[in-house]
Amino acid sequence: MLIFKQSRCIALLVSVILVSFSAISLMNPEGSAATGENVIEMGKLKSVSHTAAEAIVPGTKSAIHRTSASSSTIIPMLYTTAAEPVHTWARMVSAGWLSPEKLQRQNAVKKGTAEPKAKVTVVKATPSAAQALKKAAKGTTSVNKVKAATQQHPPATLFFSRTKLLSQEQQAEATWSYAVSEEDLLLLQKIVMAEAEGEPYQGKVAVANVVLNRLRSANFPDTIHDVIYQKSQFSPVANGRLKRVKPNADSIKAVNAALMGVKEVTDDTYFFLSLTLAQDLTVHHSRTLLKTIGNHTFYK
Repeated sequence: MLIFKQSRCIALLVSVILVSFSAISLMNPEGSAATGENVIEMGKLKSVSHTAAEAIVPGTKSAIHRTSASSSTIIPMLYTTAAEPVHTWARMVSAGWLSPEKLQRQNAVKKGTAEPKAKVTVVKATPSAAQALKKAAKGTTSVNKVKAATQQHPPATLFFSRTKLLSQEQQAEATWSYAVSEEDLLLLQKIVMAEAEGEPYQGKVAVANVVLNRLRSANFPDTIHDVIYQKSQFSPVANGRLKRVKPNADSIKAVNAALMGVKEVTDDTYFFLSLTLAQDLTVHHSRTLLKTIGNHTFYK
């Protein structure tokens, strides 16, 4: 007591130690007996195997550690495997090719869909409109007949009035007729080829029209042969080209069309020439120009 009285620091230190022990005793009221109980509990755990420990806490692993080299107390250490997730989510993505059967089914479904029907309105034609349609149909039919005939065989007989070449349907109006021989037909095809080989199809028909117009006119010879071979009229006759040429398909077709009544120039057209090739331009200066087709200029 005398020492405590002499040193207050020692007294304070002792009091602090006493307070600490009292606090420890309050937290563990069993005191020194707790140590023995703990040893007993650890002894019970010695008989627990690893499998039993894992059964107590699922998803855990057990490990046995010794507290010290001299102590025989075994303390099981339980821990969870944090690296392995308990639930594993797997995203399944399914992909597949369309089989031909599936495609056929899809096409069948598309074809089976009903399409809306369009409304059809019927308009009745007036009597005047109906007559106009009939006339147009007749005109189309006649043109088609002429085209079909020109592609097959030309007529064997030509019919003329005083002013024009008539069609086969107009033969009742004819003032005279002309029988076309094989020689006439070949000469007509050759003169068209010789004069208009490089010209368009309409130009070939127009050359044949000029020959037939001269045949009809009283101012020229009365046969196709004489019209073509008339002196100083067609340059291919003078230079011999007429004998050398062989008619092509366009020339034959153009002659057949002209014989059937197709006209690219009027019935009063009797002359034609090429302004770039002709050496004598008397016709150009003395006659009336009617039409130009390709390189040829036609006059009456």
